[in-house]
Amino acid sequence: MVTIRQLRYFEALARTKHFGMAADHCAVTQPAISMQIKELERELGVELVERRGNSIAMTVAGQEIAARAEAILSQVRELSDFARQQQGVLTGPLRLGIIPSVAPYLLPAILTEVAKHYPALDLQIRETQTGALVEELIRGDLDAALLALPIQQPQVETMALFDDRFLIAVRIQAAQDWANSDLRARIGQERLLLLEEGHCLRDQALQFCQIANMQARKALGAASLTTIMQMVAAGHGITLLPELCAQAEVDRQRVALIEFPEDAPMRTVGLAWRRTSTRKGDFLALGNLIRSVKQPNEDAGKPAAH
Repeated sequence: MVTIRQLRYFEALARTKHFGMAADHCAVTQPAISMQIKELERELGVELVERRGNSIAMTVAGQEIAARAEAILSQVRELSDFARQQQGVLTGPLRLGIIPSVAPYLLPAILTEVAKHYPALDLQIRETQTGALVEELIRGDLDAALLALPIQQPQVETMALFDDRFLIAVRIQAAQDWANSDLRARIGQERLLLLEEGHCLRDQALQFCQIANMQARKALGAASLTTIMQMVAAGHGITLLPELCAQAEVDRQRVALIEFPEDAPMRTVGLAWRRTSTRKGDFLALGNLIRSVKQPNEDAGKPAAH
């Protein structure tokens, strides 16, 4: 008889095309994956993969069965979610993905509030970039994701939580000069320090700077906001910093924050989940909890007015 375990292992192998990577994903040994795939082939009476050492190529039959296995596993997840819903809101495990430009600034407070109001919830956190989060969400490896909206995926439903303004971070010695400038014009004359490729925060900042006639060739990439803020403090450029990150990232002795006088660029942070999930009540409750966490931080790290 075909088992759910075999389908899970086969789905991981079909996705990674590598026995070792599939084993790591399923948290089992490589021989265990190989044995279960052979058992599945024997049960179905068809060859699913062409073995090439650790890597594999899918047979035609394997491709079709992989697609069907993914659909079956999705239904099994929804069945488990439905059963969990009967135990009450926000109980049991919930796998939440968060983008790096939100996680360090909200996650500690979120976990504190979860422990206080929903002690039966086992919140499992995954921090990575937006593209990976959306893929894992659609695939079913995550239940929900906290990220910047919009998400252009018909399989995904979203809940907007709060708007996060962008501020201009400059070296403290240049603050007065910036305060007397046309901000949008001035940005186009400066070296813009941004996160490396793949971070949605980089794309959002560049989108605004294109409106301000910023030439992307001037933009440099970094791995973290902490690195960027150290470079700003040393006078190597400027950046657009989300207000959410200001209190933690800005050394007020070295960096000044300048706010836009009107029509400030901003991002909308929200919660996303699969439309087919039966846990919408959980996600709405979690979204409301995150909103309540964000409110006390509204006035934190306020910039100097322009």
